Amino acid sequence: MPSLPEMIPDVDYLLSLEPEELASYLLVAAATQRQSGLIAMANFISGLTSTHSHPASYSDPRRDDIALAITEAWNWLEVQGLLIPVPGMNGSNGFRVLSRRAAKMAQPADVSQFARSRRIPKDALHPKIAEKVWSAFMRGEYDAAVFQAMKIVEVSVREAAGFTAGDLGTDLMRKAFHEDNGPLTDKSAEKSERQARSALFSGAIGSLQKPTLSQGRQS
Repeated sequence: MPSLPEMIPDVDYLLSLEPEELASYLLVAAATQRQSGLIAMANFISGLTSTHSHPASYSDPRRDDIALAITEAWNWLEVQGLLIPVPGMNGSNGFRVLSRRAAKMAQPADVSQFARSRRIPKDALHPKIAEKVWSAFMRGEYDAAVFQAMKIVEVSVREAAGFTAGDLGTDLMRKAFHEDNGPLTDKSAEKSERQARSALFSGAIGSLQKPTLSQGRQS
C-alpha cells in the first residue's frame, strides 16, 4: 500500500483537508507502517516530517502544520474507535492497533463512507425510524435504510389519517395531504403550500420507497 506522501503529495492539499477527510488516507497509510501490528502517532509523524528526503516523508518546511493536521486526523480515528490503545503498558505508551472495523477498511473510500455514516446522529431521527434503519445506515446500506424509513413514513401517515391497509404509496399521500380535504392537510396554510406538501410526500414515497439506489450513487 502507498505511504501518505504518495497518496497526498501536495502539502497544500493535505492542509486543506478536514480531519475526517485526511483520516481516510491516514488510516490506510498507518496500516502499512505497523510493526508487529502496532503503531504510535509520534513515530508516524516523525517519519513523515523527517528532514531526510525519502518517499515516505514530506520535504516541506511546514512540518508543524503537517504534524498538527495529522494529529487532528489521528484523534478523529481514535474517537471513532478505528485506532484503539494496545492492551497493557504499550497502550499507555501511545501504541495503537487497528480495531476490527478498521482492519476491514482497505481503501480511503471505505473510511470516507464510514465518516458519512457518522454525520447524522441517531437521536436526530424519529425513534420509530432510528429503531428500524440505524443498523443498515451504519453499515453504509443507504438504499435499504431509505426503503425502511419510507415504509415507516407510509404506515405512520396511514395511521394518522385513519385510512385502511389498502391505501398505499403515492395515492395514500395525495389522499392524506389533499390540499382541500386531506385529513392531514394544514388548512391554516396557503393553498400553494398545501399543494407543495402533498407533492413532497407523494414524490418522496414514489421515488425513494423502492430500494433501487446503486452503491455507486451513495453520497
